[in-house]
Amino acid sequence: MRVYFHTFGCRANQYDTDVVRQRFSDDGAVVVDDPAVADIAIINSCTVTHESEVKLRRFVRHVAKSGAAQTIVMGCAAALDDGSIAALPSVRAVVANADPDSVLRAAGIEAARIEARRAAPLRLHGKYRALLKIQDGCDEHCTFCATTIARGNNRSRPVAELIEEARRLAEHHAEIVITGVHIGTYGQDRFSDPGRKPGENQNRGQESLAQGENQNRGQESLAQGDNQDPGLESLALGNPRAGARGQNTLGRLLEALIAAVPQVRFRLSSVEATEIDDTLAHLFIEAPRNLAAHLHAPLQSGSNRVLKRMGRHWYTAESYRARIEWLAERLPVFGLGADVIAGFPGETEADHQASISLLSSLPMTYLHVFPFSVRPDAPAARLSGQLPADVIRRRARELRDLGDAKSAAYRDRRRGEWADGVVSGRHGGKVETLTEDYLTVHIRSEDWAGQSRFAVEID
Repeated sequence: MRVYFHTFGCRANQYDTDVVRQRFSDDGAVVVDDPAVADIAIINSCTVTHESEVKLRRFVRHVAKSGAAQTIVMGCAAALDDGSIAALPSVRAVVANADPDSVLRAAGIEAARIEARRAAPLRLHGKYRALLKIQDGCDEHCTFCATTIARGNNRSRPVAELIEEARRLAEHHAEIVITGVHIGTYGQDRFSDPGRKPGENQNRGQESLAQGENQNRGQESLAQGDNQDPGLESLALGNPRAGARGQNTLGRLLEALIAAVPQVRFRLSSVEATEIDDTLAHLFIEAPRNLAAHLHAPLQSGSNRVLKRMGRHWYTAESYRARIEWLAERLPVFGLGADVIAGFPGETEADHQASISLLSSLPMTYLHVFPFSVRPDAPAARLSGQLPADVIRRRARELRDLGDAKSAAYRDRRRGEWADGVVSGRHGGKVETLTEDYLTVHIRSEDWAGQSRFAVEID
């Protein structure tokens, strides 16, 4: 069997595709790069925007026209399919999310063969950087997001299983990217204290944030900046998601991974700013060779009013600012990105300018800007105040212009300095490297000694 793979969407989707690809390879399938020569085409779908689903349908039709392959569509859009994906040309099956066994069965592989090859740790030999998905799903209900509906609740993988997989990946990769749907909540579904329930600590934290009590105390301590340890303690106090009584958290998982696999550089994919607890803060500051100085912290809006309409109740513009500024003051090199939505329903010009103002004042190094897109399954589709398309486009353009200016300014500041580079690709006679702060640096292939990690000068 010849199998072709294509992935739309986030790193969690990329990881899911890698797992399914490995399972097919273990069963003896030949992975091909051209759908025209494939027997089966497996497409991992995304539902984060309307555009992503348009691209999916277009690509499925392209595969159908290019050869005789039958298509299996898996992933988030597949989980929400109302029959329109299943009706596309040459679609053999639509598999909700990315369960490998379900995809293998859809491809016609016998149950006995599936059972015989289960649960092997992910191993990748053909990629430069590896992905490690630590959890799936999300317990939040952002009004713009259909992914939560598709992915289900937060489900964390065991620490021992993740360490085993990281060790396997480290045999061939110099960097491992920690990914998932909501990685900052890692461990919240595995409370060790029988007297507490998932979400209980979170709710108390939300009440404090709403009252402004924890936030103000944390900001006062952050502003003082007299002593690193007290600052870290106040950081935890202001974090409604910090672990307790030995509960596994993202920070404690990173500690365990670094101790077990000290030779690689770990990188966080996307994590909420207010989920950076004292353990993670210590690692950013004290272990720069082990944890990349890079944070992608979704903001979505700089207006508290809009954040409330988005259902993002666990932080405010002020608490986001406090956490980012605290880290930036202590990290001499710091790559900082954010997601931001332009033109959310009910967003006024003043709300938009609040986002511009907040992002302008923070040391951002890039922005991912998403024009608001109606997802029929998400509550935001039913909110009042839907904005005209031209207003959304203008606001998105202004945010992108700000992101471009921030990126250029940060690159100029770093120019001529040395960085910790990990090879991320090769093309056009050049080797592409990724620095700890998420800058891309190219060197000539003839100047490369073949190592996967080395010092590079930023040009």
